[in-house]
Amino acid sequence: MSESHTPAILYVDDEATALKYFQRALEPLAPVLTALSVEEGQALLDQHADRIAVLVSDQRMPGAYGNALLSYARDRYPHIVRILTTAYSELEHTVDAVNQGQIHRYIQKPWDIAALRMELKQALELARLRREHAQLLREKLVVRQQQVIASRVGMVYTLCAGIGGLVSCLPVESYLAAAQLGGVAPPEPDWLLIDHADLTSAEAFRNAAFALAVREHLDEIDQRHADAQPERILSMLEENFGAACSVLGTTGVHFRDGADLAEFLASPSADVISSQHAFWMAALLWLGRHGWTLHIAPGEGGGVQGKLGRSDTMLTPAQLAAWVERF
Repeated sequence: MSESHTPAILYVDDEATALKYFQRALEPLAPVLTALSVEEGQALLDQHADRIAVLVSDQRMPGAYGNALLSYARDRYPHIVRILTTAYSELEHTVDAVNQGQIHRYIQKPWDIAALRMELKQALELARLRREHAQLLREKLVVRQQQVIASRVGMVYTLCAGIGGLVSCLPVESYLAAAQLGGVAPPEPDWLLIDHADLTSAEAFRNAAFALAVREHLDEIDQRHADAQPERILSMLEENFGAACSVLGTTGVHFRDGADLAEFLASPSADVISSQHAFWMAALLWLGRHGWTLHIAPGEGGGVQGKLGRSDTMLTPAQLAAWVERF
């Protein structure tokens, strides 16, 4: 492993002699970065946070105490193991730092070199284990979020069939084609939904709320346009999306930001689906009920474009599975 990727120790102390002493004693274990003040320590943390495994800070320094630096590291770089070193006379501040969860250990000055090396060796090992655990957890959550996307693709069919009825022209492909063009990537893992049961519950309530909103918009469209003229749906889309949507002639519509059409698939489980997006699904369902659809294509100059046309036949299980794989 190159030195630039070797886990390093950052030691902060306003005494230059202490920095040199610490560096000589600990560099056989790991590269040691040093700073003479809290401000310098913060700058090094921000610059080298990806390789700093352990932060050791003296407590009493001009300008700011070491526990302020440890608090800064805790808030921004929680993977770093934090250690406070202090004289016995400053023990009160050390206890405060421990109680506030800012540090892993404290080491009293003057140091016993053998004990100091042992403490730092254990801290480096703890930092390694933290990094490995965090990486495994992130990989697990990313896989789970990918599974959520696949489940949501299937849910699009369920919602369409449940709300639109088992007619021959459910708008599943139009909806998924628009979402694909809009861009669907697994959302950033939601660290509050690590538990599978919590995630499943959040998804269920999210789906139910979305289905209710779609149903309400579909009833609204039925009331306003009982004559079943599909061109009127385009003007209603423009009305609901505002400047983000424009009608093209009498049979087309353009969405400037395709992400608006991918919200149900792409947004985090805790987010409420917007009324605009629910109306988009309702509009597609209304068209499908009357034998129409929007054929989706990339928009000129970006975005997503839809053109009115006669709807396709019912989606088959194999076709839906193919859509799942695309996301």
